[in-house]
Amino acid sequence: MMMLLRYMTTKPKGVILGLDPGIGRIGYAVITGSRSTPNILTLGCLETSRKLSQAERLGEIAAYVRTLLKQWRPDGVAVERLYFSTNVKTALAVAEARGVITLTIQESGCKLYEFSPQEVKLAATGQGNADKKQVQKMLKLMFKLPTPPKPDDAADALALALCAVTKVRI
Repeated sequence: MMMLLRYMTTKPKGVILGLDPGIGRIGYAVITGSRSTPNILTLGCLETSRKLSQAERLGEIAAYVRTLLKQWRPDGVAVERLYFSTNVKTALAVAEARGVITLTIQESGCKLYEFSPQEVKLAATGQGNADKKQVQKMLKLMFKLPTPPKPDDAADALALALCAVTKVRI
């Protein structure tokens, strides 16, 4: 498990948690600010072990999400709507993880925002059909990062959080 968490003494206003669902790796990003002045509070990935059963991995995901919700107390959480791939087995596992994530958010009482991959790309780049490199390049510019955010799952979570800031007034 790789997790970067900072402890806050006071909660900033307009905190958004972006979560990129997965079974082995879940990207997360916590941001505040506006589209013109976004600020990253934390960014990274939660990882589950392949040695665990599917049920155990889903339990870990729920625990990770609860920890993020408790620690950052976001005003809203942005999660990507499921994108169906050609690999049905992977799609089903991701759908289960996404279900656990959305249930955990619902149980917390936090506001859930769901966006399609096209909405996220449009918010980040102005193009709904942008590729990952274009999205990462724009995130680097918008957040004034020295390099594009990595890994891809964390970058996707950052783009999700930015999409929520762009589309929803928090």
